[in-house]
Amino acid sequence: MKYYLVGYMYSGKTTFGRRLAASKGMDFLDLDRAFEERYHYTVPRFFATFGETAFRKLETQMLRDTARLDNVVIATGGGTPCHSGNMDFILANGTAIYMQMSVDDLVQRALHSRNPRPLLQGLSPEEMRAKIERQKEEREGVYLRAQIVVDGMHPVV
Repeated sequence: MKYYLVGYMYSGKTTFGRRLAASKGMDFLDLDRAFEERYHYTVPRFFATFGETAFRKLETQMLRDTARLDNVVIATGGGTPCHSGNMDFILANGTAIYMQMSVDDLVQRALHSRNPRPLLQGLSPEEMRAKIERQKEEREGVYLRAQIVVDGMHPVV
């Protein structure tokens, strides 16, 4: 059994993923943390140094590497399922769970986070809201392909 958690950044994929894995006696893998361990760069630093295209290429390879895993919950990055046919891969290799949240809740989490994300760095609150709203709208169709949709504000394990 393999679960892939998808959703916009700040939707709680890592927190929920850890709880879900613990409740089911499964392993947990956060793709962003695994990326940082493998490449010895934080995601924001990698973005700043090499750009989004290089990041997405390596991120896709790391996702593909999960095909060999079993009994695991995998938290993907917010953009992971939206590039390189990754959602097709996710659906073919496990069960996708979409952590759905409103734009208002995502903005609040982003504004109060101690972990700024590269795609939102340096933006005013108004610019951040506009970007989150635009990206979420662009990505929603991909996220909604998941077999399961849960409320990211109140997920139940």
